Amino acid sequence: MTTKKTSRLKGRDPQAVEPSKPKIVVYGKPGCGKTWMAMEFPNVFYIDTEGGADLDHYRKKLKESKAMYFGPEDGSLDFNSVLEQIQALATEEHDRKTLVIDSMSKLFNNQIAMTQEEMIRNNVEDAFGASKKPAIAYMRRLVAWINKLDMNVVLIHHQKSTWKDGKEVGVTFDGWDKLEYELHLVLQIEKMGPSRIARVGKTRMEKFPEASTFPWSFKEFSSRYGIDVIDREAAKLDLCTQEQRDAYAGLIAKVRVDKAILEKWDSATPDVALLTSESMAKRIGWLEAQLKAQTATA
Repeated sequence: MTTKKTSRLKGRDPQAVEPSKPKIVVYGKPGCGKTWMAMEFPNVFYIDTEGGADLDHYRKKLKESKAMYFGPEDGSLDFNSVLEQIQALATEEHDRKTLVIDSMSKLFNNQIAMTQEEMIRNNVEDAFGASKKPAIAYMRRLVAWINKLDMNVVLIHHQKSTWKDGKEVGVTFDGWDKLEYELHLVLQIEKMGPSRIARVGKTRMEKFPEASTFPWSFKEFSSRYGIDVIDREAAKLDLCTQEQRDAYAGLIAKVRVDKAILEKWDSATPDVALLTSESMAKRIGWLEAQLKAQTATA
């Protein structure tokens, strides 16, 4: 009698993988319609770092779209507060379908300015871009959570010039330069008379080819991406159990883990209680394998 082996392969039929919600970077000059169109997305949770949504026409638009608002007085200029809101959106029951951060430029640059002020107070030289490091570390955490989040995400940015050999050669978004490699799509919004167009930059989407343009409207965007995906109810993450956390703590106490690995884990998710059950299972499996190997060579 032969015993059938259990395969460790976890691959699935690609057709069984549910399409993800759009995660996009939007940038352009002031007044080009970045914010206005973003508010057309369904069930928006609007993080306002600029404080501009207190203007009457924006307040009216937010109210009409039944958006929820989180502004500077709520902590929108503090990365930890913003991350806390995103984690709550990822792990709690709610009716929100879209996260808009307006603007990501303000949050990112504000963190850099705060770090620079602290360095000046402590008489620390800002060498090799040291003042940007905390902001970039926060961005890596934010992106990790955005990619876990089962919601449409629109990160609105200011526009800035790009330079080469002292000459202006183009424009891009004002923020963490690696962000364009982390999300689905980068769109530059341009105003042309009464119309707005979106110009596709970095893209992972077949229906949004690089350098192509399309009318900047929710109707056009959703018809290309798929309204059924955009309007789908958000599913909350399955967080790790207390039993998993206890097993993890026990293994961490026994296993010799490289400091760089621990720092990487802590940078991605400082609070292990916010790890998904799947992510925790992977960590536990890896630690168990390390423990077995270390015990064998002891």
